[in-house]
Amino acid sequence: MTDHTVVRCDYEQHGNAILEIFNDAIVHSTALYEYKPRTRQFMQNWFEAKSTGGFPVIGIEDGAGALLAFGSYGTFRAFPAFKYTVEHSVYVHKDHRGRGLGRTVMQELIAAARESDVHAMIGGIDATNSGSIALHEQLGFKHVGTLPQVGFKFGRWLDLAFYQLLLDTPAHPIDG
Repeated sequence: MTDHTVVRCDYEQHGNAILEIFNDAIVHSTALYEYKPRTRQFMQNWFEAKSTGGFPVIGIEDGAGALLAFGSYGTFRAFPAFKYTVEHSVYVHKDHRGRGLGRTVMQELIAAARESDVHAMIGGIDATNSGSIALHEQLGFKHVGTLPQVGFKFGRWLDLAFYQLLLDTPAHPIDG
């Protein structure tokens, strides 16, 4: 990979590029189990939720400042005992796939999770997405289950596979 920079994304600078990447994934893939493209208002709310939750949005820009890939994590389930677990996602612009950008974003997300005392990272991946599955396995994620036929898109049933990475953090977890 040549001339790229890892950045923390914000709405003003990266909202449009992230919206474009999300919407391409919605319209052309099963990476997102959604039917309709997202809106700018959705993106504004999404960034606000990330900021409020203290969740990173990490991107990779090329030398000209164009966003090539991004990833983030957020709440896994909204119950207190899940406070050390996050669900992450990573997306690479359609013109830049297969260049190691997803791996770089994932490594940055894992580092950010450790710094934030996260213990478990969960990735929900369409079971036919062999590239994402291979990447997760290479980074130490383990397959922990598949929910058959929980999504329906493009005229077919979709299976959702879950991959988990356990981290050595936090040093002293607490209840409450």
